[in-house]
Amino acid sequence: MIPLSIASRSPVTKLSPDNPKIQISSSTKLSHLKPVPCSFHRKNPNTINNPAKSKTHPFGSVLITPDHVSHKKGKINRGYEERRDSGHVGSQQMLALCGFGYWMQGFRSFPWLALNFHMAHNLNLHPSQLQLLQISGNLPMVAKPLYGLLSDAFYIGGAHRVPYILMGVFLQVLGWGPLALIPVAREALPILISCILISNLGASITEVANDALVTEYGQKNRIGGLQSYAFMALAVGGILGNLLGGCFLQKTPPKTMFLVFSVLLSLQLATSSIVREKSLGLLEPSNHNLVKTSIWENTRKQLSDLKTALNEDSISHPLTWIVASIATVPVLSGSIFCYQTQCLHLDPSIIGTSRVIGQVMLLSMTVLYDRYWKEVPMRKLVGAVQFLYASSLLLDFVLVRQINLKLGISNEVFACCFSGLAEILAQFKLLPFSMLLASLCPQGCEGSLTSFLASSLCLSSIVSGFLGVGLASLIGITSGDYSSLPMGILIQFFAALLPLGWIHRVPMSEPIVEKERKQGMSKRTRKNRRVGRVLIGSIYVYRRERESDSQR
Repeated sequence: MIPLSIASRSPVTKLSPDNPKIQISSSTKLSHLKPVPCSFHRKNPNTINNPAKSKTHPFGSVLITPDHVSHKKGKINRGYEERRDSGHVGSQQMLALCGFGYWMQGFRSFPWLALNFHMAHNLNLHPSQLQLLQISGNLPMVAKPLYGLLSDAFYIGGAHRVPYILMGVFLQVLGWGPLALIPVAREALPILISCILISNLGASITEVANDALVTEYGQKNRIGGLQSYAFMALAVGGILGNLLGGCFLQKTPPKTMFLVFSVLLSLQLATSSIVREKSLGLLEPSNHNLVKTSIWENTRKQLSDLKTALNEDSISHPLTWIVASIATVPVLSGSIFCYQTQCLHLDPSIIGTSRVIGQVMLLSMTVLYDRYWKEVPMRKLVGAVQFLYASSLLLDFVLVRQINLKLGISNEVFACCFSGLAEILAQFKLLPFSMLLASLCPQGCEGSLTSFLASSLCLSSIVSGFLGVGLASLIGITSGDYSSLPMGILIQFFAALLPLGWIHRVPMSEPIVEKERKQGMSKRTRKNRRVGRVLIGSIYVYRRERESDSQR
């Protein structure tokens, strides 16, 4: 089991010099004038009485204010070249922080593979007990909306994303470290559960902060599709985690894998502590607002913003569909895992390799989605993925019935190629919804909405897991008797087809609100360009008059 995982007003100052000689003439010749880049500063709504300053636009342009008129031409051009070369603000720091963070999130499959084998073989847990323990370990992730509200509302040292990432990574070190260094933590079930809860608490906080940071950074710099690159980093981490996990389990005990992962977490903690949030160009609260606004007012405002966002049909309809599509399918992951290892005696490397192949497929599908499938209507794409997911559940039926042997395919080859397909399709199904909600997320509500989505998905997976435990108990699946497992897989298949009945709640295409927002942005851009030409002309006339005055 792998855990789950603007309009802004442009404060442009018109150039109106007091010199009465300054005029804008249509006969002014601009043939020898070099273009001066002009853009518009997005005013920080959290800052009170903050005078207009020269700042860098996300795309590298420079704001022209009256103060710039007296500057030398060389300084303007030099500043423009520096900003044009820099690209998006803090792109390298963003890559180091979130890229490595999502990679570590995918690499969590490395210690979890060892933990599953440890609980199944060393502790001899019953299949239902194993699945219950896996489900219980995910309980801290249900509280993700709380972490999102805290991340949106409360700044720590002038930052509200990086400190929460550091906090979450530190908690993960506290969870996996004892499992690696203290023998009783691995043997005593209550201590083992406590360590799992602490590690998943830290992982959930880190995931919320990373998701909110990616959403906020993408909206600020108007970069679409960052979630697909996050999925790629997640898939790469999962590939290495499962590949190395299968190899390590053959030669080393699980405690060694726990220790390796703890060292990597310590490395993530060290590298993340170097990054400063202001280097990413994100908004900072003013000292006046920090003093004036109380904790309760911040919380109430964020709850109100979240409620307003969830009341929008464009957000609530797809959200309810994806949650219901997960919760209605009873998961039999614990029973199938125990059947593969206890009855089929599959080697740990086989289990790891099957998940590696699945993660490679997830990475490939994410790249295809980013390049081609984004143009496909969302309802058609999601419906096709849901049908493929339901069909892929029947592959476990083929393995349990040993139909693959009749076709000349060994259990090892069949498990490697097809065992993890259903899980990968279930993960890929989340990508279109993540990108849709990120594009519709109101400004200032990034952490709250993304964490609410993650929490809802986690809660639906927990409900699905409990339904699977109940189904296994109802049809009589035990560690020594898997004869009724094919019936349970067939029930899974029909349950996975049910969400297609309310697929109409998924939007067919891009919401109208988003289209209007983009149209408004394009109109503002054209207007800004016209104003920019007027400003350039004003600057040129003003300079000519100053030169004539100096000659006199």
